[in-house]
Amino acid sequence: MPLLKTISGIRGTIGGRPGENLTPQDVVECAAAFGAWLMRTGAAPRIVIGRDGRISGQMLSQLVTQTLIALGLEVIDLGLSTTPTVEMAVPRHRAGGGIILTASHNPMEWNALKLLNAQGEFISREDGEAFLKLIESKDITYADVRRLGSYHRDDTALDYHLERILALPDVAVDTIRSRGFKIVVDPVNSTGALAVPALLRALGCTVIVINAEINGQFAHNPEPLPEHLLQLAEAVPYHQADLGIAVDPDVDRLALVCENGAIFGEEYTLVAVADYILARRPGNTVSNLSSSRALRDVTLRRGGQYFAAAVGEVNVVHTMKAVQAVIGGEGNGGVIVPALHYGRDALAGIALLLSHLASTGLRTAELRSQYPDYYMVKDKITLPPDTRMDALLEALHQHFQHENCDTTDGLKIDFPDGWVHLRQSNTEPIIRIYAEAVSLARAQALAAQMKELAAI
Repeated sequence: MPLLKTISGIRGTIGGRPGENLTPQDVVECAAAFGAWLMRTGAAPRIVIGRDGRISGQMLSQLVTQTLIALGLEVIDLGLSTTPTVEMAVPRHRAGGGIILTASHNPMEWNALKLLNAQGEFISREDGEAFLKLIESKDITYADVRRLGSYHRDDTALDYHLERILALPDVAVDTIRSRGFKIVVDPVNSTGALAVPALLRALGCTVIVINAEINGQFAHNPEPLPEHLLQLAEAVPYHQADLGIAVDPDVDRLALVCENGAIFGEEYTLVAVADYILARRPGNTVSNLSSSRALRDVTLRRGGQYFAAAVGEVNVVHTMKAVQAVIGGEGNGGVIVPALHYGRDALAGIALLLSHLASTGLRTAELRSQYPDYYMVKDKITLPPDTRMDALLEALHQHFQHENCDTTDGLKIDFPDGWVHLRQSNTEPIIRIYAEAVSLARAQALAAQMKELAAI
């Protein structure tokens, strides 16, 4: 099983051999390198940590905590938490950085250490490269016995996070409470079971929770895709609920189910939230190059400008800051609300989506029907290991040179009725294909065309 070391941290499967899987040695090396890097930058010698509900989470938390203490750092432990909660806790505690123990949407055998800077945002490419060099060099010095670090618990972080959401001017708290929504929640046996019902009850909603036990034994594949939401899609009409909400294990992705059991579509979570924000405050929006064209359509209709960023949250955040976007995120259900913090936040997305529904008086299916229908296909081109993939992408660029092309991140080709985004994998000899069009047949044809051209 794999161990992936990237500029944003390390990720792998639990067990096996060091250097090949996520083992205690690998966890200690990563935590030590990050702590040493942070101390060399002159940042505050304090790190906030938190974890999702995975079986391996407590073990990793103890390894990380003791390693950081051995470096002489102060550890603020949130315990069971969410990614956006940790992100907000870092600046609250004036910490030098943060570590989130979560493998996000990956299955239960996976876990990861995700690294944050002093702003509670994912570290930059430059900082990530410096961190990786420290792992390789092992140029790390631990504190002597008189200078060991310390450990503190913070059990107030989620309350603080929810208070900040409810205080946002765009969250229509009283209007939501007056609607008395009934909502079914699927937190997939992780920390969404703590956070999502607490937020909904504060907004006066009746809440029904399925897969509520936080045991890391995910009841289904934890990525909130339509094929994994069948239980929720059945539960919503059964309970005569207004809405179904699904989050991934660390609560940074949000997927919705309509009152009739229809899937709202993860690409449309950000679209609907952006439409609400832009109606109140026109401005710019950002999503990554692989996200739906629907956000661009809504932004232009509301009088704003749309900008595309390279794939990766850190790239989206960088672009949002550069263009002063009022809302942004990723088409995987990741909503970033800059008025709150620069990180994907399903809880903020829920509050704004409910504000939209409550303010318009629409039902969930009616709201979804207001947005253009696009169909997305995800595929890949598998190539021989010695293929020069950069040369292949350049050849495709030349083939479509008369179309609107973007080479910010791989190659994106915009057609009048759709688009294709081609990205080279960092770990496999493949090129990933993302295609979207006004019909499923057209999206499939675009993906097939790319595969045919690559084979020539």
